[in-house]
Amino acid sequence: MLMPKRTKYRKQQRGSMKGEAHRGNKISNGEFGLVATESCWLKSNQIEAARVAMTRYIKRGGQVWIKVFPDKPVTSKPIGVRMGSGKGAVDHYVAVVKPGRVLFEIAGVPEDTAREALRLAMHKLPLTCKIASKADLEGGDTNEK
Repeated sequence: MLMPKRTKYRKQQRGSMKGEAHRGNKISNGEFGLVATESCWLKSNQIEAARVAMTRYIKRGGQVWIKVFPDKPVTSKPIGVRMGSGKGAVDHYVAVVKPGRVLFEIAGVPEDTAREALRLAMHKLPLTCKIASKADLEGGDTNEK
């Protein structure tokens, strides 16, 4: 499971998820991508489940890029503990996803295979997504050297 090797601070506040993604909103490596259409917190095990679904369908052919990383710690207190006595221990890590963010990219496989692999990955995630090609997203550089 993905998690940071080390962090400057062990615990974080919740923050806000309003607005759209200004970074990571273009397909840079692959030919097709999975783009988020709503905001959410993606757990590391959800990212891993989507990756496994994609790589199994393409039978380890082609190449897959994961464009999000869970670097935000989420804390929780044990069940049956009364209120107070400080913040809970770090339970898991999440990636903050905003609308327009590219989650996964895929290349090296035919278009119908790539779209089906991304569709299978989409069902493992707790948010609605759309499948986009490099040409679909504006600013997607199609004239590579």
